Formats: sequence, structure tokens, C-alpha cells
Amino acid sequence: MSLDALFAAFGIGGYFLGSIPFGLVLCYLAGYGDIRKIGSGNIGATNVLRTGNKTLALLTVILDASKAGLAAWLACRFVPAEVYYVCGIQSSANIIAALIAGTMAIIGHNFPVWLKFKGGKGVASAFGFVLVLTPKIALLALLIWLVMAFIFRYSSLSAITACFAVPFMTYFMSDEIYTFFYTAIVILILIRHHANFARLFRGEESKISFKKKA
Repeated sequence: MSLDALFAAFGIGGYFLGSIPFGLVLCYLAGYGDIRKIGSGNIGATNVLRTGNKTLALLTVILDASKAGLAAWLACRFVPAEVYYVCGIQSSANIIAALIAGTMAIIGHNFPVWLKFKGGKGVASAFGFVLVLTPKIALLALLIWLVMAFIFRYSSLSAITACFAVPFMTYFMSDEIYTFFYTAIVILILIRHHANFARLFRGEESKISFKKKA
């Protein structure tokens, strides 16, 4: 199979893996019904946490992160590690395949075909993706998220800040090809948070709460 065919195969596979709506499925299984009908209506872990079930929210984070991370790992493992050029940037074919597969998994999470292309915002999936390919950058982003969440208690603000920092950290700490893909992903995530930006400016954004809903 040619490299282009492998890129396409892992990209398509990444999309369908990423489109599995774990938050929605877990809430149904736990008896909470359709998570899209509470809170922000999102299928991600932050909205799952609004059920008051911290274990379920944590499991959602882990599974959502695993989707893009697994897609990237499989591509990196099974595509040949031969020299490959993208827009004049030298890399290796397995890294390019991993970047494509992980990116498509994040797109699948954001726009799942099963939910009429109305999915999550991709933060957890992006974290898993970056963690597999560039662990140091992922852990620094997580640290930024934790500090912001502890100080301000806004999940969206924490995610926006951490995501915004990723391309800059990547530029100084990793190869150019990672910066290219990570920047594209961050732009998508920031666009998906447009409603959160508006609520933050109006002072209407919900804060992180660990109290169980009645």
C-alpha cells in the first residue's frame, strides 16, 4: 500500500474512532439520560461533571483522550518510518500518519457523523493526542490548565489558556511539523469555544463545581 493510501486509511480510521461519543454513552449507561439536555448540552467531560458524578466525568476524560492518542499511536506504529516531506518540511512518514490520524480523531470528536456533526470541543482528545506524540508539551499544558482551574475555576478559560500556549511551546521545544498540526488543532478548539468566550466576557460562564446535582 502506498504512503498516501496509508495516510488516508489512518485518517479515516482516526475520524471514526474519534467520533465515538463516550460522554453520551456513559451517561446513558449510568442512568442520567441524554447529557445533551443538561448544562451546556455538550458531550464532553465538563458537562458530564454537571451530573455530579466525578467518576463518570473522569472516565469520560480518559476515554476521550484515548481516542486521538490511540489513533496517533497506531499510525506511528504501523506506518514505515521513512523520510517524508510536507510543504518543504522534512519529517518521517509514520509521524505524518500519526499527526493526520490524531487530528482526524479530534475532528471526529468535534463533528461525529452519528450525532449530526454536533460533538464536543476536543480538549481532552487533543490532550491525549499531544501526550502520545510530545509528552513534555502535553504535561506542561496540563499544568497550565490545573493552575488556571484552581485560580479561576472556569474550565473553558483553563482550556483556552492551555491550548493557546501549546503552539508556542511546540515551536521552541519540538519539530516544525508538530507546530503546524498543533496550531491547526488549537484554532479549531478556540473556534469551538466561541460561545464560552462570549459568556466569559459577560460574566455568565459556569464555574467548575463538584457538588452533586439534586
